[in-house]
Amino acid sequence: MTEMVEYQVEERVGYITLNRPDKRNALNAEMVLALTRAVERAGKDKQCKVVVVRAHGAAFSAGADLGHLQALQDNTFDENLADSRQLKLLFERIYNHPKVVIAQIEGHAIAGGCGLMTVCDFVFAVPEARFGYTEVKIGFVPAIVMLFLIRKIGESRAKDLLLTGRLFDAQEAQSLGLVKELIGPDAIAERVRGFAKSLALECSGESLRTTKSMIAEIQAMHHADALDFAARLNAQARATDDCKRGIAAFLNKEKITW
Repeated sequence: MTEMVEYQVEERVGYITLNRPDKRNALNAEMVLALTRAVERAGKDKQCKVVVVRAHGAAFSAGADLGHLQALQDNTFDENLADSRQLKLLFERIYNHPKVVIAQIEGHAIAGGCGLMTVCDFVFAVPEARFGYTEVKIGFVPAIVMLFLIRKIGESRAKDLLLTGRLFDAQEAQSLGLVKELIGPDAIAERVRGFAKSLALECSGESLRTTKSMIAEIQAMHHADALDFAARLNAQARATDDCKRGIAAFLNKEKITW
């Protein structure tokens, strides 16, 4: 049986690949669970230092599976809540992942697929890709992605995308800060691979983990509390083996490979 989500590690980069190309990598309960397990596996994998989320086929993800949407209509509130919490868990696991997560978008990312992209740390996309938080078009609500999108691009811009449900192109996605780089389809895989490998080789894994965690936590704190939190983590970082090793290499003018 073909796996809905593939996982492999190459040169310290963990690749999580959506594998329902015949369904445009649409999300259903099984797919969300498989993605969650792959993300958790990457977090525990000592051979993996950076994570790339990508997809087989013409679309990154077309959002919720039609069959899944039909089944939701007959669910009880508790069943729908359990389903929603699984998607929340997936987005939360990626956003709070101990490793940098990169999205490699080689096709359209719509609704839940756009949400999946939004919670990644970096996004690389082909110029032909289109995006959209289209939930309001079918009487649904882009509820879970909302928090992450507002954090990423601000309330005003998020309102424009979430309340209109409009599709937008890769160029606009880049101007909004949702996409880091636009790369042609023949070069995107190599560019993402190179970027991921540079993080893996040139940056301390412990420093990446702490910095990413701080970015997530510090935004919810009062100004004074945030500064105190930052000062404590600054002091803690100085005692880590990575920091001692990095400073020694710098002082001795030695190249360090992490």
